[in-house]
Amino acid sequence: MAGDLLDNRGRGDAAWQWPAIHPEGRKFGLIGVAAALVVLIGLGWDWLGWILLFLSLGVFAFFRDPERVVPQIEGAIVAPADGLVSLIMRVEPPAELRIDDGTGSEGLAAGPVTRVSIFMSVFDVHINRAPIAGTIRRVVYIPGKFVNADLDKASEDNERQHILIERGDGLKIGFTQIAGLVARRIVPFVKPGDTVGVGQRIGLIRFGSRVDVYLPAGTDAKVLLGQTVIAGETILAERGQQLLIEGVAQ
Repeated sequence: MAGDLLDNRGRGDAAWQWPAIHPEGRKFGLIGVAAALVVLIGLGWDWLGWILLFLSLGVFAFFRDPERVVPQIEGAIVAPADGLVSLIMRVEPPAELRIDDGTGSEGLAAGPVTRVSIFMSVFDVHINRAPIAGTIRRVVYIPGKFVNADLDKASEDNERQHILIERGDGLKIGFTQIAGLVARRIVPFVKPGDTVGVGQRIGLIRFGSRVDVYLPAGTDAKVLLGQTVIAGETILAERGQQLLIEGVAQ
């Protein structure tokens, strides 16, 4: 289905398919399978071997990389991560996305903007995607702690990686990949100067984490606190739109 054009009037051809396993995770899954076979066949420890085999299947599932249908809507900002919208707050963007980094490329403007935080549990897909099309202007890695990624202070305390994308019309979106209690490595697929399409894969975070998205000034989120979003598919916001949206948990 990759590359196919589908629309809301039934054009195209869609069918369920097994998601691919990202290469970053295949080695971990295969190591687990090999260990399970050694324990099962070589040592005869059935109970431990089956546990290791089950854990190996869990590793493969964690690194699944399904196809996504990415909306092609002018002004739309799509979710960069799968997971739960755990925080929506007005904050100042991180200094790493604002200050002059010496490259001649301007960062985000100073002043409070809406930050949408998406918490990824170990059961979510962990491939992150570009919220808009454009050029990667910054990729800034910051070492730090590994506190619960569901907490607000994780944005400033945890190991994290800031990415800034600039669209052709000058729109800039900054977002941050944040490691959590279990996550121990942020893996980028892009570098400054790369051109990406909206919804393109730009990296992953191993084993549970969070992504913060900083919306442009004058733009509110179109998602609700507590909502589950899908990377590359859910429209997080539309540039310049400010409206209150209410929902009821049921």
